[in-house]
Amino acid sequence: MPFPSSPRARSGPRRRSLLAVAPAALALTGCTGGDSGGPAGEDSSAADRARARAARDSEGLVERYDAVIAARPGLAGRLGPLREEVVRHARAFGGGRKASRSASSSPSPSVTSSPSSATVPGNDKDALAGLAAAERELTDRRTKALGGAPGELARLLASVAAAGAAHVYLLTEGDA
Repeated sequence: MPFPSSPRARSGPRRRSLLAVAPAALALTGCTGGDSGGPAGEDSSAADRARARAARDSEGLVERYDAVIAARPGLAGRLGPLREEVVRHARAFGGGRKASRSASSSPSPSVTSSPSSATVPGNDKDALAGLAAAERELTDRRTKALGGAPGELARLLASVAAAGAAHVYLLTEGDA
């Protein structure tokens, strides 16, 4: 006797798509070497800009996590480990100065002067959905940036994109 399908509509990636992302990202990065054959100055400055952009993106995501944790303290236990991983991502890209604050010292939910901070929805489900959407958008951007990144940066982008896809899954399909 087959079980009936779940009545709720699922959003976000499925387990199969998450399992497909990591090998695909690794396959893309495995094809790139440390030297792309272009002038070293051009590669270096483009890689530096890409690293700085990735660090800023991660720091912005940390700010979103901080805002949600401040506005929805009941989610702090669930979001804390994901936030800390995003802080590590920012540091891996060479950032992390703004992101190193702990969630307990985050700004009050009424502080929204930063362009990257968004209004936190009034319920847990919508707050998690907003974070998942931010993670998904950033994961997509990083995956698209793989093709133009030099070897080591491409590997880092792929790794962080795969972690972002896992965050999306945990935010949307976790024990909510």
